[in-house]
Amino acid sequence: MKSSVFHNKKILFICRETYSKPLWFLARDLAKDNKVGAFYIMSSESRFAKCYYNEHTIWEFRENLPECKLYDVSDICDKFVEGMEKFRREGGLDGKGHGKRSRILIDRPDDPKTKGPADIEFLKMIEREYTHFKTLGLQLMSSQENTKHYHWREYWSVTSDEENQYWLELNYKKIFEVLDDFQPDVILDLDNAELQRTLLCEVAWKRKIPYLTIEYGKYGYWKYPSFQNSFGIDPYFRKIYEDKLKLSDEEMAESINYIKDFREKSDIMNPEFAGSVTTQYERDSWLWILRVMRGKWNYFMDQDRKGNNRAIKKKSNMLYARTWPYIKYYWNAMTRKRKFLVPNDLFEVPVEGEDYVYMPLHLIPESSVFVKASYYVDELNLIEQISKSLPVGWKLYVKEHQAMLGERDPEFYRKAGEIANVRVVQINHYKDPKPWIAKAKGVVTITGTAAYEAALLGKRSIVFGDVPFSIIDGVTRIRSYEDLPEAIRSFGAIDNIHSAAAYLEAVKEAGAEVKIFELMDGAEDIFAGKTKETPEFDEMLQELLYFYEKGYQRWLNGEIRDDVPKDGGKNE
Repeated sequence: MKSSVFHNKKILFICRETYSKPLWFLARDLAKDNKVGAFYIMSSESRFAKCYYNEHTIWEFRENLPECKLYDVSDICDKFVEGMEKFRREGGLDGKGHGKRSRILIDRPDDPKTKGPADIEFLKMIEREYTHFKTLGLQLMSSQENTKHYHWREYWSVTSDEENQYWLELNYKKIFEVLDDFQPDVILDLDNAELQRTLLCEVAWKRKIPYLTIEYGKYGYWKYPSFQNSFGIDPYFRKIYEDKLKLSDEEMAESINYIKDFREKSDIMNPEFAGSVTTQYERDSWLWILRVMRGKWNYFMDQDRKGNNRAIKKKSNMLYARTWPYIKYYWNAMTRKRKFLVPNDLFEVPVEGEDYVYMPLHLIPESSVFVKASYYVDELNLIEQISKSLPVGWKLYVKEHQAMLGERDPEFYRKAGEIANVRVVQINHYKDPKPWIAKAKGVVTITGTAAYEAALLGKRSIVFGDVPFSIIDGVTRIRSYEDLPEAIRSFGAIDNIHSAAAYLEAVKEAGAEVKIFELMDGAEDIFAGKTKETPEFDEMLQELLYFYEKGYQRWLNGEIRDDVPKDGGKNE
């Protein structure tokens, strides 16, 4: 595979777990005409000895792609552990990992025990120079390792301020080291989750290095390149959309017809989710659950028995999730999910003919919320605020995300259901999003696909983050809870087909049809020896390369300006 754009370049790939597998093939091919590097950012993946978990990710690069210069975070993981152990020995943390500093600071402000291991002056410099898109607090929101307070994944621990600060410092210094050593012309990525990506976005922007990752357009398989780690709406994309708005309906006939067909369909679920948990509406049998749990047991036992992995997990609850909490979490999630997919005392059946606003929940933690709408991750609080804003006689229908079912503490549903005008509805009452949206007055979601689907169906919606489709007429971006009543009162049908078509045209102009999940599955099968590289796989890989080429060419053409406002390019 030869590139017409990437030639004699230094290309750095950002890698983490399954998303890195297709990048191995791109790195292999592009290494023929370029210098390539890969930076693995996941703590356990970098630090663990070779096991099933990482044998086809970082170890594929280590063993089978020597021409690729490899970086990882294993060194700063060890440094973090050493620094926090020293801090703990000196009395800086209690037995549960919580900071004691505030309790002794008043009596002994100059005592070393009152100071965490982080270099605060360095972090103050970072705060001045590398918060173009996000504050340091918002940067920390991009990893589930540092946000246990906001989610239910019990295999992660609540972190202290000292831990967060020290980990920020070490990662910024590591990123400086990697970029100084490799000096990339371009950075390529396939995802936006995890702290290091958010920090890389800040550093790359400051240094004027193009850093391209995937932004989901929600239109079939179409994605377009983001230069902001998919935070906010890239200004170049907004400009493309504004140009498309000037086209006539005849010039956008293909997109107009797509929307008309979309409105006639009975099923509107994105084909990209086919076969995934998002489309699962029936409960699993006990036999299936036991088989899955046996697989999980073997997976984690393999992980623990290889090298020194079991001992490494004991060194930091923040960096390395431990085995037993993981297994407990999976068991509880699967058994609760089975219970919730049949009639139960927490979920209600919708009332036919009732006026309601539809609010589908998110998978929490999830980058589409934690990265794109960090201020609005508390969904129970959102439900409370929306319920206060409804017109009299209206209900709020809250529906759980299929992938989240079983993860969330059932107490969440009880608390939401106690609100007088809220119904927590049975998620599989309908087997597709369309009936929920079509029968609703409108849709409220943090950043979810339901707002895009509502827009294509000609219904108004509310979002709390600057997702790409929020530029379509009828999608209202809320920045204050006090704006909710007026926005909800405006719910109803809207003639937005021209705006929606312009959005689809913009997505096609900016991006490519990248089949990420098929690429990841195909790469895994090739690595595992189940199949060889097929023409279909190579075609998908070529489309991914085209995606990156398209974005990088825009950078070279000067379309990606360095005057993006701090709000991520949103309209004021």
